[in-house]
Amino acid sequence: MWTDSNREPVLRKVAEQFKSDTGVTVKLAVKDFAKIPDDFITQVPTGKGPDAAITAHDNTGRMVQNGVVAPLELGDTSAYQDVAIQAFTVNGRIYGVPYATENIALVRNTKFVKDAPKTFDEMIEMGKKSGAKYPFLVGLDPKQSDPYHLYPFQASFGAPVFELKDNGFDASKVTMGGANGEKFATWLAEQGKTKNLNLNISQDISKDLFGKGQAAFILTGPWSLDGFKKAGITYEISEVPSAGGQPATPFVGVQGFWMSAKTKNAVATQKFLVEYVGNPDVQAELFKVGNRPPANKQAFEKAKADKDVAAFGAVGQKAVPMPNIPAMGSVWADWGVAEAQIISGKASDPKATWDKAVTSINDKITKG
Repeated sequence: MWTDSNREPVLRKVAEQFKSDTGVTVKLAVKDFAKIPDDFITQVPTGKGPDAAITAHDNTGRMVQNGVVAPLELGDTSAYQDVAIQAFTVNGRIYGVPYATENIALVRNTKFVKDAPKTFDEMIEMGKKSGAKYPFLVGLDPKQSDPYHLYPFQASFGAPVFELKDNGFDASKVTMGGANGEKFATWLAEQGKTKNLNLNISQDISKDLFGKGQAAFILTGPWSLDGFKKAGITYEISEVPSAGGQPATPFVGVQGFWMSAKTKNAVATQKFLVEYVGNPDVQAELFKVGNRPPANKQAFEKAKADKDVAAFGAVGQKAVPMPNIPAMGSVWADWGVAEAQIISGKASDPKATWDKAVTSINDKITKG
């Protein structure tokens, strides 16, 4: 099984227990986490790939399309967070054992603001009244904006990227166009004019400013918290406030484990992944080395003793998984460029700019 260096110590102990119980040896190979999907897709067909691998869920559709992952029987799926099961579901079948989730949320400096806002406008008003130099920060790129971080606001206008059904995402076309998408585009233009969204403030700059106590709110993930703690910022975490009237649901990334479609040890691999790696105690141990909320509900209850984990996890439970379908690769470029043009004011007609981007994305999906 391929793993990364961070999770290897925990999985080594699990492998030792598995061998003691079953007599089957699990060999662990440490890999660069970011390189695992591409290496998996090239090596599995040759017979040189692993029986299983740790992964992020959003590559799963590509793996299914290339026939390199096998579906798994998880048994009682209610043992896991719903969003985690959705993340590894493609065409109605589950292709991974989920173990952890991660997502963004709203972080506020409690020196400036005590209560969580319910709407975007309320947040901005609270930020202005607080005396902070910046009412709200979210890191953006001047050419590509940041569709990932702005997605909760887009979703609140009822303009999701793809429709999510019980059997997975509908890859036939993006659903962020139409009247709802145009309303979001108009909103982006307004926020660009007022500098509530600022393309000159990058991710690093936004985190630095918040860490220096210059902002009331920031939209970010748990990966930023250590810096805020070291800076002595007192903070609270809450849901992303709605801008368009509907829930502002961020994307959720889910980490888990694939089983190779070419494994010659399917029964043992399935047993190891589902019964051992999926065990609540094991997921609790994996949480300790990554600080990501466990996908297993029982393990998550233990992890909730950490209030930050509990807060991010609560937001994630109501969110949506990052689309795991190959078509998602056709979305990012046009999406980000359109957002940047609209926020900067370079787009004279925000609605037309948005519609053009949606048309371009759909054309790319159709062409494959």
